[in-house]
Amino acid sequence: MAETLFWLCVLLPVYAWVGYPLLLTLAAPLFPRRTYGSLPAQRVSVVIAAHNEQRHIQAKLASVLNQDYRAAELQVVVASDGSSDRTVDLARASDDSRVQVLDLPRLGKAGALNAAVAQCHGDILVFTDADNQWSDTTLGLLLAPFADPEVGAAAGHMVIPTPGDGLSLGDSLYRHYEAWVRQVENRTGCMVSADGALLALRRPLYQAIPPQVNDDFYISTCAPAAGKRIVYVPQAVVLDQGVDEADKQFRRRQRVTVGGLQSLAARRALLDPRRHGLYAIALISHKLIRRLAPVLLLPLLLANLCLIGQSPFYQLTLAAQALGYGAAVLGLLYPGPRRPRVLRLAAFVLVTLAGMCVGLWQFLRGHSYPQWNPDQNR
Repeated sequence: MAETLFWLCVLLPVYAWVGYPLLLTLAAPLFPRRTYGSLPAQRVSVVIAAHNEQRHIQAKLASVLNQDYRAAELQVVVASDGSSDRTVDLARASDDSRVQVLDLPRLGKAGALNAAVAQCHGDILVFTDADNQWSDTTLGLLLAPFADPEVGAAAGHMVIPTPGDGLSLGDSLYRHYEAWVRQVENRTGCMVSADGALLALRRPLYQAIPPQVNDDFYISTCAPAAGKRIVYVPQAVVLDQGVDEADKQFRRRQRVTVGGLQSLAARRALLDPRRHGLYAIALISHKLIRRLAPVLLLPLLLANLCLIGQSPFYQLTLAAQALGYGAAVLGLLYPGPRRPRVLRLAAFVLVTLAGMCVGLWQFLRGHSYPQWNPDQNR
């Protein structure tokens, strides 16, 4: 029994994190490469939800307005979700007729986005966060795949160019890992979802975001819900910043896990392989099994303890677990700012997995995060 539990607890996480993208990598040559034709100039509405973003909103607007893409019409809607600082005043100070500022009461991010989309008149909606920056070519590259009528949504590529001295190193490496997964999903036609830092969606596909879900997942999955594809555009770069502090990483992972599981519940029809084929398998592998895998770590450790006397192999696996946990704890407790990279990465992994476990427990208890405060997670 202990041996069965041990291997179950090993194989499921290994499949979710390594086996699944490797299988897609091996299958990729079986799928034709897609090319896109020329896309006529589009009417584009860029939506920026903001809560107390006075430090970033002007630079963000400049980043969006100075794109080299010449849209048939460009509209930028800033939806201030009950900001108590100068976000609204600074956004209005841009004095650009393309910018529309909504000074909303505190609705939560989903409510702010729904209110913003109600004001949009573009054929393509582009959603982006207030605290990141685009390169000059980002918008044009992001929109190019919409020349294919089967494309319903497009995802950009988030880069953390300068990780700090803490756990943001893990953030940066995780973004590289996610880029690999999305590239092979994109190659095989089963791109699961887009990141909220930069995503685009055809306006007719938009469905109002219910409260408590992860808005980026829900918005991007409007495409497969309508029988359209999501594509990944790695050249459409958005520059972001990582999170160095362990407590902020932990809170963010809790919130994302709870919202992610609520999102999967809201989109549960997409989990049926009989209707959605490879996309459903990708969604189960990428989003469901990966979120459940961390709860297997404690049973894995307990099963390993029961098996330690059976063979040197189990002694080795127990030592590897102890070494990993020890490095993570040392990474969290290490004095001074210059922690070795391996300790910072181990600490990031431990905090992330712990946050996912707590997030799963909160989801099962019916907990939710109806409000958002971006500053708490920076």
